[in-house]
Amino acid sequence: MFTIDAHLDLSMNAMEWNRNLRSSITDIREREKNHFDKPDRGMGTVNFAELRKGDIGLVVATQIARYVAPENKLPGWHSAEQAWAHTQGQLAWYKAMETAGELVMIKDKIGLEKQLALWNNGESNDTKPIGYMLSLEGADSLVTLDNLHTAYEYGLRAVGPAHYGPGRYANGTDATGHLNEQGKNLLREMDKLNMILDCTHLCDDAFWDALEIFTGPVWASHNNCRALVNHNRQFSDDMIKALIERGAVIGGAFDAWMIVPGWVRGKSLPQQMDCTMEKVIDHLDHICQLAGNANHVGLGTDLDGGYGKEQSPYDLDTIADLQKIPAMLLKRGYSKEAIENIMHGNWLRLIKNTFSE
Repeated sequence: MFTIDAHLDLSMNAMEWNRNLRSSITDIREREKNHFDKPDRGMGTVNFAELRKGDIGLVVATQIARYVAPENKLPGWHSAEQAWAHTQGQLAWYKAMETAGELVMIKDKIGLEKQLALWNNGESNDTKPIGYMLSLEGADSLVTLDNLHTAYEYGLRAVGPAHYGPGRYANGTDATGHLNEQGKNLLREMDKLNMILDCTHLCDDAFWDALEIFTGPVWASHNNCRALVNHNRQFSDDMIKALIERGAVIGGAFDAWMIVPGWVRGKSLPQQMDCTMEKVIDHLDHICQLAGNANHVGLGTDLDGGYGKEQSPYDLDTIADLQKIPAMLLKRGYSKEAIENIMHGNWLRLIKNTFSE
């Protein structure tokens, strides 16, 4: 079934993890098996071949670069200008993959319809370019709002103002505090450009501020439920209901510590914690129960987002295994229409509505 994954850090994997995503998943793992600089070495799950194998013809792909103040102990760049330059290197990689025929940027309705027609023409997907919408995860790299306009011109269509910790525009996961004036101005400028606001990673204070100020399209590319795993990274039921009221779509994330309670990063193991794709569906189902329908959930896996098989559902070997999900949903009583909406339809509706305005 045609599938959309609304959150993949493809350029980060290529540029920081030094992964050649044109290689086979076996070759990528083999090349990394004796490297220990990162905990997920040899356990990656995403490359172009596996995306095609999983009928994932459209993804939301990120640029990401954090600014860190001197007192901030998180990894990141020491100036916004450095962070901006890093995102431009990531953009250069995306463009190189377009030249190689691996990717095609989707930035308007015409491009979207063309990609959908290509991937649903009944022919093999083995050599088709994978469509990608460009999203910025954390806005720290936008030196000024002029950079936002520059990014929009080259194809950026969604922005998540925050990532982890305190940011230049908004506070994110494990931080607190309302939007500063710079963050409010960012949202107003995004409104003018009809960009999508990604609420993922916004701390609670900033989340409520953002929904009050921003009037345009909203999604949460990769977020799970606080009711099932109690952490500020997740959304509370009240937050989920507010997103539903805005017509948003929330993508189920596949990072194990967000899926099952009690996970200790660096120590817990997926089988030990019974972390499976069914547990991801528990989060999706919780949102569906709050909504009373299946119109506000999708997939935003964040696979290989700084972790690999060691911190993913144990019944997933590669991203191609997302094709197991329709059968799981069917067993839970979801209709064919609802399953299609979860796998791609809900994201498409939001994207089409954004592009058509």
